[in-house]
Amino acid sequence: MAIGGFNGSDPSPTLAQFKQYVEDGKIHYFISGGQGGGMGGDSGTASKITSWVEDTYKKVTVGSATFYDLTQPKS
Repeated sequence: MAIGGFNGSDPSPTLAQFKQYVEDGKIHYFISGGQGGGMGGDSGTASKITSWVEDTYKKVTVGSATFYDLTQPKS
């Protein structure tokens, strides 16, 4: 699922919807775009989702890929 659209400013899904998807087990992994929520910078819903994921879940690196396991909250 892409969040924030092409430039990171599309408010779909909302942070609340994304949290619900994670709680419901519909999303297991998150790959950050590495630019603060998309090409649009640090504003918008995509940035809020990225910040929440980074603050809440463990970062996992496999080879050169880095992602967040949304089944493993930080302790």
